[in-house]
Amino acid sequence: MLDLWNNLHPLVQGLIKGLAVILVIFPLAGASSLAERKVSAWMQGRPGPNRAMVPWIAWIPFLSTFLRRLGLFHLLADGGKLLFKEEPLPGHVNKLYFILAPVIAMMPAFTTVTVVPFGAYLTGSGEMVPLMLANVDVGLLAVFAVSSLGVYSLILAGWASNSKYPFLGGVRASAQLISYELSMTLSVVPVFLWINAPGTAGTMSLARVVEFQSQPGFWGGTWFVFLMPVSAFTAMIDLLDAHAAELERLGPLLDQAWFPSLDAAMGYVLVRERKPRHIIEIGSGHSTRVLAKASAGLGEITAIDPAPRADIAGLPGVTIVPSTLQAAPASLFDAMLPGDMLFIDSSHILMPGSDVDFLFNRVLPRLPTGALVHIHDIYLPFDYPAMWG
Repeated sequence: MLDLWNNLHPLVQGLIKGLAVILVIFPLAGASSLAERKVSAWMQGRPGPNRAMVPWIAWIPFLSTFLRRLGLFHLLADGGKLLFKEEPLPGHVNKLYFILAPVIAMMPAFTTVTVVPFGAYLTGSGEMVPLMLANVDVGLLAVFAVSSLGVYSLILAGWASNSKYPFLGGVRASAQLISYELSMTLSVVPVFLWINAPGTAGTMSLARVVEFQSQPGFWGGTWFVFLMPVSAFTAMIDLLDAHAAELERLGPLLDQAWFPSLDAAMGYVLVRERKPRHIIEIGSGHSTRVLAKASAGLGEITAIDPAPRADIAGLPGVTIVPSTLQAAPASLFDAMLPGDMLFIDSSHILMPGSDVDFLFNRVLPRLPTGALVHIHDIYLPFDYPAMWG
């Protein structure tokens, strides 16, 4: 078998290695996504993905139920959905940049894998050959150089939207990634100073890093995470800080006493930017005040709620339909036009016994193409903070 491999053309060897790497990375990415969904579901008191089942396993007692509830077969379902999923192209975007942005994001991610060693094998002469797509001496520099190109995809994605708000978000995210590269680089510098000791052949190959940790003895065979804990801690803090910048944005949600500030900002900006002719709000109250202020009397607001959580009777342009969603006239939704907006309180979707079936089976199918749907108060079904009253 080894002779057959060695006799293959280098291009064929590279193709086989690349396919093998893709066949490993894709399932790992799917498993990571499934794990994130299950953990998020446990944190939020939901079952998470638990519906997919393979027909030829469904007849096995106990095992089929266990695997289905575990959500294991959602890996297959998500993979099939990804292959056959329609790729919609919004009409208002720059089509070239809209398509190019995810391509630029994926190319560095796949390219950096080429210099990562996955194993090694011995040739007939006893020489150990690293199992990697490209064993280059500048492996680490290649990782940093190529991965930094992914920053452009964020800026390009924001630019493709033809809107200043997504563009500002793309610039912010790109600046965030660039700032993390500095500390990440500093955390790996001691590793390459250690393996390039005086008298040895200088290299920045990641295969040499793995080989150095496989030598006998404490100073040679110890994982660098134990040998250089400060560098490992720096890298860990850098990864945590990448998410901390996003988590800090959730702080204002509990800092004011009536409507979550991020939801209020998003609803206000959406109305000011899109200028809908008609807004239908399912579940009203303080959010209606934000919408009325954003529309500034230029559009009509219909609030469907038997008992609004705030006094909205005197707001300009607001019509109150004092009924439940099921009892509301269907003609309200039939009259919506492209560009009109459906504003939904998440309690009508997430809470047990809510309007979720009615919304998804009867309301949303009635909406015309181009209608906007906004869902707020995504913290439900958790209780509101006591300060909200």
